[in-house]
Amino acid sequence: MTHQQAPVPDAASAAPPASWLPSRTVAVVLAGGTGERLGLGIPKQLLKIAGKPIIEHTLAVFEAAPEIDEIIVMMAASHLADAQRVVAQAGFRKVTKVIEGGDTRNATTRLALDAIGDDDVNILFHDAVRPLVSARIVRECVNALWTYSAVDVAIPSADTIIQVDADDCITGIPVRSTLRRGQTPQAFRSSTIREAYRIAEGDPDFAATDDCGVVLRYLPGTPIKVIDGSDENIKVTHPVDVHLADKLFQLAAAQAPRLTDHRSYREELTGRTIVVFGGSYGIGHELTELARRYGAQVFPFSRSSTGTHVERAGDVEAALTTAFEATGRIDHVVVTAGILEKGALAEMDEETMDRLLQVNFVGPVTIARQALPYLEQTKGQLLLYTSSSYTRGRARYALYSATKAALVNLTQALADEWADVGVRVNCINPERTATPMRTRAFGEEPEHTLLAAETVAQSSLDVLISELTGQVIDVRRAPGEAAQAVPAQTPRVADEINAASATVG
Repeated sequence: MTHQQAPVPDAASAAPPASWLPSRTVAVVLAGGTGERLGLGIPKQLLKIAGKPIIEHTLAVFEAAPEIDEIIVMMAASHLADAQRVVAQAGFRKVTKVIEGGDTRNATTRLALDAIGDDDVNILFHDAVRPLVSARIVRECVNALWTYSAVDVAIPSADTIIQVDADDCITGIPVRSTLRRGQTPQAFRSSTIREAYRIAEGDPDFAATDDCGVVLRYLPGTPIKVIDGSDENIKVTHPVDVHLADKLFQLAAAQAPRLTDHRSYREELTGRTIVVFGGSYGIGHELTELARRYGAQVFPFSRSSTGTHVERAGDVEAALTTAFEATGRIDHVVVTAGILEKGALAEMDEETMDRLLQVNFVGPVTIARQALPYLEQTKGQLLLYTSSSYTRGRARYALYSATKAALVNLTQALADEWADVGVRVNCINPERTATPMRTRAFGEEPEHTLLAAETVAQSSLDVLISELTGQVIDVRRAPGEAAQAVPAQTPRVADEINAASATVG
């Protein structure tokens, strides 16, 4: 974003008004793009990333921000109904208007100002296709309006910026330390942005790429405060941006909010029914015990304890029927069952390969298919587990890594597929975890290098009671945290590991 240079204001003109008492703070989400540069045939703001339309992620930030009182959506004319549907399904209460935007950014701003009315308000203009804007940025923009009447968001440029002429020859290289890359939101006192546009109307050559540029040009004595943006606050404009944004959502580790005390967990979980496939030991066992302590009704199933083979549709349906008939509902289905067999792929026998594929991939697919009717009734969640090896396959356990990568894709696809029926799907990606399966595969390891299964169980519970969907949630060991010793394998546990119903770690 490029602003025209304005004269440096003197002290008198730079001083803000003595008092500013806005009646409310309005976020205007600019969603007028048509997606032509993405070549997808739909506006980019409606493209789904991490299980939700981009605009839904963006709106959720402002909906959750305590500084924001009202949200207005400026949408491309031919897709108003789509935006209204997103707002309705997500239950955004702060959105008061979804209206048609203009042909240009400046025209859209004028329409937004008309929709807001003549009240003295704080206004934040934000690109709908910047879904990774942080609560911190929103908060600092609003706070800055107590002192300044115009606020921009920007980050330092890591690249040298050059100026060129019509022949693409360099004419200048500005000092990089004085340059910033503009982002949104841009925030204004309503009186300031209205006055800037009023003056601009009298300029036959008026043109600006953003609203701070309008203030800079037509109210040159008005200081525009710049607050720090973030590298993650990218604008989804080109096809590569879609992939970058999706990865950023994954790498953000989507920390589910942790409740403050045991009473809060009990209030959330009492009366819920949780089915855990692979719940006899390891992460599945710890999750079972933890959820029960908080009042949930938990039904653990495994091959050795209940004779449940996760890859058999009949066994899975029988398990789900048992839980449903006992409680009349199923809120969450958790799949921790999995096996890890090491060995070079070329040397692995067909029976072992089939067992790996059946338990690690066919099993979760089978469970997902069978669980959907139950989860639709409760608007519940399916929780799967992957491994850090999903990002880069590991030698000598190639099929394990491949199936874990498949579960990540399955998570994202099902979150998208099931969004319309209100069923959430997430995937836990734990660091190397102290479980019997891991001990069997890798032998004894220093405890301080492993994550405790109880820690993964707690994070899993936080995800289950959250509104997340389509997320890959990383669980990492806190500094200084040591895993508890893995219990000695009883004959039953040893049989279960060898029988391909181990808990992922």
